[in-house]
Amino acid sequence: MSHYYRLVVSCPDRRGIVARVSGFIAGHGGSITEASQHSDLEAGRFFMRYEILADSIGMTAAELQEAFEPVAREFDMEWALRDTRRRPRVVLMVSRESHCLVDLLYRWTAGELEGDIVGVISNHDDMRSMVEWHGLPYYHVPVGADDKSAAFAEVERHVEAMEADIVVLARYMQILPPRLCERYAGRVINIHHSFLPSFAGARPYHQAHSRGVKLIGATCHYVTEELDAGPIIEQDIHRVSHCHTPQDLVRFGRDVEKAVLARGLRWHLEDRVLIHGNKTVVFA
Repeated sequence: MSHYYRLVVSCPDRRGIVARVSGFIAGHGGSITEASQHSDLEAGRFFMRYEILADSIGMTAAELQEAFEPVAREFDMEWALRDTRRRPRVVLMVSRESHCLVDLLYRWTAGELEGDIVGVISNHDDMRSMVEWHGLPYYHVPVGADDKSAAFAEVERHVEAMEADIVVLARYMQILPPRLCERYAGRVINIHHSFLPSFAGARPYHQAHSRGVKLIGATCHYVTEELDAGPIIEQDIHRVSHCHTPQDLVRFGRDVEKAVLARGLRWHLEDRVLIHGNKTVVFA
């Protein structure tokens, strides 16, 4: 596979940003193989993602970062440069529903994800044999109803020990505490059905069926302290009719959930998602 540097930028919008950054890269002999830009006229914000052929620029990622610093200061940029040879480390969290976990494990073993799954944490022991069959460590951390702080302290220790770059809640049915949300802001991805807030609680697909809904869907988003209200990465829907049973809706919902979560994770790993406030720019 080709070796790239990925440059992502968010900054106040003004004239000359594209010319300055492109000129900087060209001035160092760099070849831009993919370029995406977006101006948010309402927010006055500019977003950019460049893929640069690493061999063309003749600099290490650290050297390129140092050389780019004056440009970043000139335009007051929030920015990051990543060497694609360093694959992000992914930790999955799951409860008892396996569809998202199984799908991500398959995509990882098939080479579809630009990252490495390094372990799975669960509040139940149900998925152990499946996870360990893939050669991955499985950490069973029960979460008691009365005092959850000790359990989440253990979860945090496991995430830290595995040096996670991104944590994926693959149908993990516990609410993360504010400390974890703050520490890993922009690095925890969740998936949920899109019936909220109309059909909250147990058996949402059965609730939706009783109301005769015509569309079901799923939302992939970053986790924040406000439940299910973080910046949205991806959404999708599936049309249903009066002919479908509650079991059909559950099955369709699982299909949508796993596809939306996989796309959201893939785009995150490919540095295609830029967060601004409670919104995202996705260069998919």
